[in-house]
Amino acid sequence: MKLVQTIPILLLVFLLHSCSNTPKQITNTADYNNYLHVKGNKSITFANNEIDFWQKKFDAAPNQISYLSLIASNYATLFEYTGDIKNLYKTEALLTQSNQAYQYSKVSTIRSLARNYIAQHRFKEALQLANKALAIGEGLKETQKLLFDVQMELGNYPEAARNLNALRNLKDYDYLIRIAKWNDHKGDLKTAISFMEKARTIAEKEDNKVLKIWSYSNLGDFYGHAGRIQESYDSYLKTLAIDPNYSYALKGIAWIVFSHERNTKEAKRIVEAIEVTHNTPDFYLLKSQIAQFEGDTASELANKNAYFAMLKSLNYGAMYNKYNVLIYADAKATANKALEIAKIEIDHRPTPDSYDLLAWSYYNLGKNQKALEIAQKYVAGKSFEPKVNYHLAMIYKSNNLAEKVKPIKSQLLESIYELGPNLDQKVTQL
Repeated sequence: MKLVQTIPILLLVFLLHSCSNTPKQITNTADYNNYLHVKGNKSITFANNEIDFWQKKFDAAPNQISYLSLIASNYATLFEYTGDIKNLYKTEALLTQSNQAYQYSKVSTIRSLARNYIAQHRFKEALQLANKALAIGEGLKETQKLLFDVQMELGNYPEAARNLNALRNLKDYDYLIRIAKWNDHKGDLKTAISFMEKARTIAEKEDNKVLKIWSYSNLGDFYGHAGRIQESYDSYLKTLAIDPNYSYALKGIAWIVFSHERNTKEAKRIVEAIEVTHNTPDFYLLKSQIAQFEGDTASELANKNAYFAMLKSLNYGAMYNKYNVLIYADAKATANKALEIAKIEIDHRPTPDSYDLLAWSYYNLGKNQKALEIAQKYVAGKSFEPKVNYHLAMIYKSNNLAEKVKPIKSQLLESIYELGPNLDQKVTQL
């Protein structure tokens, strides 16, 4: 009789455990289905018409250099919506031509080219241009915003802080989004969200479409990092309600479906719909992650190969170095290649995250002590990115530093959503 009485209790415990591990359904296909197959894109149509209009004006009057920046800004719009790298390079060519004509004397055009370089991950060149604009002195506040942005990318945090402090104005949208980024960098996500919400309020009061899109989509990211998945989803939907073609928000929803709800079929459906209009290499990597979680090794490899084929056919410069290191480091046959790229990335941007790539490469080459030396000097306590801290925990573990692994593991267990399902079991086993 004891056995009969015990079975229901065990079953109850099992059911309770299962319920506690079942992710709460957040998404609803009815909320976003219409955004998966939007006919046309008003922003792209407008940009193409503007390019045609101003190009004809410039052809008729080549001395009107100001037209070049107008054409360039519309190519930048095309890049934003299509992901076509050729549009980013066309923007660069036009802005370079414009700056040469002005003999690098017009700060707004200098800053525009610097921002183009940031998008290309040419951070040192962007800093040179920012300093050139600073030396001219005109439009100082705008130049200080640029300097903050590029110094953050380069890991020059004291300089970034000085420029941020010079901008201090809690009623200014541009300051608020930067102080939010600063606090996120420091690991204070709660404060970062608070400032971003203040920026969102300003965008809503001004009813500024561009600022609202930027605020909602970035809050979608921040809320996700904080584990506030429902608010993350709602923010992405608000973004799409303003701009149905904003693929970044759809990608955010795809991640919720995949990482939180573990619905791989629906996540793939969303990603494949985005790719039709916004085809970039990172979507192949996301599909590869999904395939890995499904245990579909053939599809996982096929998507990685498609990713590298796209990088080979189009010149993306250093834009995907980070991803390349992480992929190459995973296999012994390519671990040395990962190390080479990690060294290049440190030269481009000597941040804690870049040094993490170097340490991780050494770790995957079996050089645990070397990995530990780099991680302790350049990474530990300097980055709050979950993936970076997972690498740090693995490096500590390989050096028999269990006491250092434990606190990191507890943090990582709270960051499984951000890390993704493929690292769930690996974190548990730390």
